[in-house]
Amino acid sequence: MRKLLLPTLIIIAASLLLIRIFYLQVINDTFKLKSENNAIKIKYDYPERGYIFDRNGKLLVANQASYDIMVIPRELKNIDTLEFCQLLNITKEDYIKKIEKAKVYSPRLPSVFLPQLNKSEFAAFQEKIRKFEGFYFQKRSLRDYEVDFGANIFGFITQVNERLIEKNPYYKSGDLIGRQGVEESYEEILRGIKGVKYIQKDKYNREIGSYKDGKYDTIAVQGEDINLTIDAEIQRYGEQLMINKRGGIVAIEPKTGEILALVTAPSYDPAILVGRQRSKNYTLLYHDSIAKPLYDRGLLAEYPPGSPFKILTGLIALQEEVIDEHTTFVCHHGFSYAPGRFMKCHGSGPHQLNNGIYNSCNTYFANVYLRIIGKYKSTPYAVDNWSNHLKSFGLGQFMGYDLPTGKRGKVPTSKTYKSIYPNWNYSGKTIISNSIGQGEVLMTPIQLANMIATVANEGYYYTPHIIKKIKGASIDKKFTTKHVTTIDKKYFKPMIQGLFDVYNYGTASSLRVEGIDICGKTGTAENFAKIGGKRVQLKDHSIFVAFAPKDNPKIAIAILVENGGFGATIAGPIASLMIEKYLRKKITRVDLEKRVLGISLRDQYAKLGGMKEASAIETTPKDSISRKETSTLKVDSTKQN
Repeated sequence: MRKLLLPTLIIIAASLLLIRIFYLQVINDTFKLKSENNAIKIKYDYPERGYIFDRNGKLLVANQASYDIMVIPRELKNIDTLEFCQLLNITKEDYIKKIEKAKVYSPRLPSVFLPQLNKSEFAAFQEKIRKFEGFYFQKRSLRDYEVDFGANIFGFITQVNERLIEKNPYYKSGDLIGRQGVEESYEEILRGIKGVKYIQKDKYNREIGSYKDGKYDTIAVQGEDINLTIDAEIQRYGEQLMINKRGGIVAIEPKTGEILALVTAPSYDPAILVGRQRSKNYTLLYHDSIAKPLYDRGLLAEYPPGSPFKILTGLIALQEEVIDEHTTFVCHHGFSYAPGRFMKCHGSGPHQLNNGIYNSCNTYFANVYLRIIGKYKSTPYAVDNWSNHLKSFGLGQFMGYDLPTGKRGKVPTSKTYKSIYPNWNYSGKTIISNSIGQGEVLMTPIQLANMIATVANEGYYYTPHIIKKIKGASIDKKFTTKHVTTIDKKYFKPMIQGLFDVYNYGTASSLRVEGIDICGKTGTAENFAKIGGKRVQLKDHSIFVAFAPKDNPKIAIAILVENGGFGATIAGPIASLMIEKYLRKKITRVDLEKRVLGISLRDQYAKLGGMKEASAIETTPKDSISRKETSTLKVDSTKQN
């Protein structure tokens, strides 16, 4: 038996080898196709990208035809470079540089010589392209923007680089890919599948027909259309209200987590990143270190949240049962928490939860926070317990939304304070600034919006997302998964009443909209920057969060306006206007609208390096504060904040 084992194994191995060789040489033509590449020309048929619509079916992004001039270096023969360069309005030096670059990529494979010719440029060159052997046209599809807003939402398309080509074999030289926004997030859905045709050539390099009668050819499959959750009208309106201002607006439908508006200011017309001027315009935007129009403040800007954070301080205290809605603290224009340490407040007299919220009393929430931390013998344990409550609102972490950029914000833990105070037993008074949204807490506008949406829902939220519908497919299940906070539902009702009374009796009483029950909270952030090596205080940032209606909320919103002053000065009016625009499709508070549209903060921004003149490619001015700034939070003021 052992004598037969070795011969048997040899026979089996030889048989398998022969079968494989027969398959590759007789049945499968794949390697034959590769070996005949020198006699085969590959042509790609690029599909249209999927269209982009808003939540109501309004077309936002379509397509337009574009043509690339492709070159196969080894097929170049007897080129009249002077005539060629004159036709395309390029220099001979440019011609040589582009040809050398194509040779480096591959002498025998096509690469882009000149991209994105429009119809008139294509027509002029098409008549004479037969004279320039080795060059041919490749039709592609570029974006055609039906609106002049939402650039940060859409992103843009650009040519793939060599690194990506090496990483992903689907892409070839000259292919286009989505970058930033939904173009990047949903690239594989929007791009479709390109078709391939194999053309047989004879020994004279002439095309003689399809290889193998088209056996290996494939047809292009158009990209799928998508509907965004964005409401085009309030997106446009939000960008209009933010002209001559800098900051971010995020609006969410509380019951679904759908993003209704995502505004960053300043922004730009998305159409400037289409065509042959795309690279030049992108470079201008990219190198604008003052305004940073490519920086999405709604997703990336991290700020101490200020007084809107008092909402969370109150809810955690209720959950921890260290207060109830009737617990009273007396305010004497501030709170003394250590020798020489005094937290100012514009309020006075006794405060409970309701008027503590609508008067934005620092003294009340400082005392509440001390009870939260003081409930446990171990301060580190108490801090981590407090931190875990905050994290249940989606804070201090990447939220998982379907856009390719973002920041996690910051929720401090016991580890945070161990690194700050390694040899010091800190207490609640040491970190008392956390009580009013100062201290080490940082939040992005989208986190603020999700927080107030969670309050509107009385304790749950859905991951914010921008995709509503994909033709022929379903959206990710994570966007329909409910996240429940650590706060019991019963504690949200008194808090919501306090937020409602902010509009009735408190810091937003002048911002009411007749017939709409709005709940909201003002905030103000101090703004410091280094100018000439000195720390200089500039005008405060304006913050506001709100939702409406009070019962069965349809919209939750967060606004941050850099250098906007008190929360009720600019951010608050914008919130009221955006809410009315969404719910009623019209504006009755024309006084607020006129006030906001008339406010320009360009002079404030000029203090940080000078104001650039608006260029011809802008739809809103380049006027944002340098991101080198640092921010801390200002004490809220009753009836002013």
